[in-house]
Amino acid sequence: METAEPEENDPATVLVEVLPGVAVFAGEVPPELKLDLIDFGIVPTADRRQISAILASIGNAATVTDNVGTAFASVQGLYRLGEKTQALLNNGAKLASKEGGFLGTVIGRGGMAQARLYPVTAVSKAPMLASVGPALAMVALEMMLNEVSSLVRATLAATNQVLTTIRKEQWAELTGLVAAVDRAVDQAREIESVPASLWEDVAGSGPLLRKQLELYQGNVRDHVRRVGRADARGQREYLQANAEAIAFDVHALLSSLNAWTGYHALRAARARAAGREDAGEAHYAEVIARDTQAEFDSTLAGITSLVDALVRELRITAELREPDAWPLPGKRKDVKEAREASARLLQWIEPLADSLHPPVAPLETPDVLCGPPSLDSGPYLRILRWLFEDGEVLSVLGFPEELDDGPLSSIVGGAMGMLSAAMDKTADRTLVAVTDRRIILARTNTFLDQAEIQQDIPLDQVRYVRAPAAQPMIDLITRDENIQWLFHTDVDSAQVDALAAVLAESMTIPDTERDELRQRRPASIKASVVSD
Repeated sequence: METAEPEENDPATVLVEVLPGVAVFAGEVPPELKLDLIDFGIVPTADRRQISAILASIGNAATVTDNVGTAFASVQGLYRLGEKTQALLNNGAKLASKEGGFLGTVIGRGGMAQARLYPVTAVSKAPMLASVGPALAMVALEMMLNEVSSLVRATLAATNQVLTTIRKEQWAELTGLVAAVDRAVDQAREIESVPASLWEDVAGSGPLLRKQLELYQGNVRDHVRRVGRADARGQREYLQANAEAIAFDVHALLSSLNAWTGYHALRAARARAAGREDAGEAHYAEVIARDTQAEFDSTLAGITSLVDALVRELRITAELREPDAWPLPGKRKDVKEAREASARLLQWIEPLADSLHPPVAPLETPDVLCGPPSLDSGPYLRILRWLFEDGEVLSVLGFPEELDDGPLSSIVGGAMGMLSAAMDKTADRTLVAVTDRRIILARTNTFLDQAEIQQDIPLDQVRYVRAPAAQPMIDLITRDENIQWLFHTDVDSAQVDALAAVLAESMTIPDTERDELRQRRPASIKASVVSD
């Protein structure tokens, strides 16, 4: 969302944030936002009327223009606020404020539209908040159901082959339960209520759904635990060997979570109906929504963690160097098969992964690039992209020369004579990638072939940086070791100086380390210093 100045004709589209990240859509629905409008679904008609009443109370509390006042009286559906919209609502000073709301541009899948935005604080001050609480609990359940249903749909396009080859009996047991709950939810949405006869069709499903949810939660937790305990090589081997089983467990867990959420939405709607005459039932609907939200968030976090790890490894495998570069025929075949398998699984799981966690943007070549003119940084950037954390920024790429002693050996004067193979494009070098958080070191050939890194040094461990003027060399002293890099004479010396300057920005010696070194001085020397 972008900020906008007030206009003479205020927008007749109103978004009122009734829960964190969830808004009620009132007034006109611009064509650009119709794709993003979520129907009230399982929310009962009486609750929709209550929500309309609280919106009207907000409108009456402010001096609004005619078209905005009309918009408050016309509730259209629900809207999930994006991260940009949410951030601006949390800081209203960035928006043009008018009549208790903020004027801005809302971005939907179809484009941008003007809207008046009211943050959740406006609802919290409304006099009807206590009475509308159970109605908002139903809104929360509908949003959960909408989210998980979208995730299930994202996995359906290419799952049939996986689901029909493994665990057929487990899948058959789950699909029967899922279909029954889905049918009941669809019927409840159609009639906008949950009558007793409809509830009776699924009332006994609770224990069976709990069994399915716990089964696949356990499977996913086991995958996450094994991935978390393994080193980089072991993690990659586990993910590649168990990719299809992981795909099945993730889809089955999403399906069971979808049915579990739908079941509790129906259950809460029944309590909500009884709550018209019983305050305890009304409060019980809120309790159901609260507990379901906690289970929902925990389960989705586990799925996101596992899918992130799996897709990262599949994407990296797909970016590894072409198998023709491998010297052994058997190894070439293994790499080729791994790349092909990764590509197939990515077709299945990428839509889900992108829905759970938007992928990082492709990395651009940084301004500081210390390498021979003939070196192509593209393959390194494509692999590094999937090794980066959210928001991590690449500052420098460097390619110092690789000697027999390794990239971390001390290089003395005259060592340039040992670099006769440096001009060979296949010669191994050291990859140095400096971000705003860390320094990544790897051997170039190993990195391109297996995406393995040697070291990952946090920037707060940089103690001293030196770049002698006479040679294209950098000395880096960290908390634990001394590292020295020598660059080929073809590398622009200005770029080497720039690399040293970037590293120098992180130079620091924590007081704790300085004090620890002081404490190592023998007592006899301490006494001598004091007596002097």
